[in-house]
Amino acid sequence: MCSPGEPVELRPEPTNPYDEHAIAVFSCRGVQLGYLKSERAVWIGTLSRQGRAISGIFQGATASAAWVRVAFDNDDQALPVVKPQKEVGEFWPDDIYPDY
Repeated sequence: MCSPGEPVELRPEPTNPYDEHAIAVFSCRGVQLGYLKSERAVWIGTLSRQGRAISGIFQGATASAAWVRVAFDNDDQALPVVKPQKEVGEFWPDDIYPDY
């Protein structure tokens, strides 16, 4: 439904019967892709009501989920640079992320 880098529209749905903070995500072709997670929707909805400019681009998807990148106040949006993994011996190691 979307290719990485395509714009998406974030539409608040204050009359949504399940979540008054719901924000629907639509592709540039007008197809609804889903909703933002509720904890993100509350924060992004608050910023939107404060008059902050909010935009999004499609980043990627799996069989069961998709993700978008959101920018505020007309910041440039760009997909992250994907670093090729280094081959170590005969296998590809998993990325190691810091514990926070």
